[in-house]
Amino acid sequence: QVQLVESGGGLVQPGGSLTLSCAVSGFATDYYAIGWFRQAPGKERDFVGALGRSGTGAYYLDSVKGRFTISRDNAKNAVYLQMNNLKPEETAVYYCASPPSFRPYGSRLARYFDYWSKGTQVTVSS
Repeated sequence: QVQLVESGGGLVQPGGSLTLSCAVSGFATDYYAIGWFRQAPGKERDFVGALGRSGTGAYYLDSVKGRFTISRDNAKNAVYLQMNNLKPEETAVYYCASPPSFRPYGSRLARYFDYWSKGTQVTVSS
């Protein structure tokens, strides 16, 4: 059974940095994709970025390009979202998720992802 467990959320000042971790278990192999999403109160769950099944080929929401980086450590079965220069409007619950194997590379819609973490709160405020 696939499980995704997130950690690393918290309070950070505008312009600050935070790294989220997603501990992954239950996949038969290391060939899986992981996406990151966020959901602010009263809003839809939005795509932030994702990493391809080989652990390469990261793609991002335009507004986070150059500030957010997704990486993976197979030895630790973990995927990370490093967030720099955070903005108050990026306050949200952040989730990691994984799509089923038949979804193509480049998926960005939340409904295309089957496995989800419980989410972690990120608050950007002074």
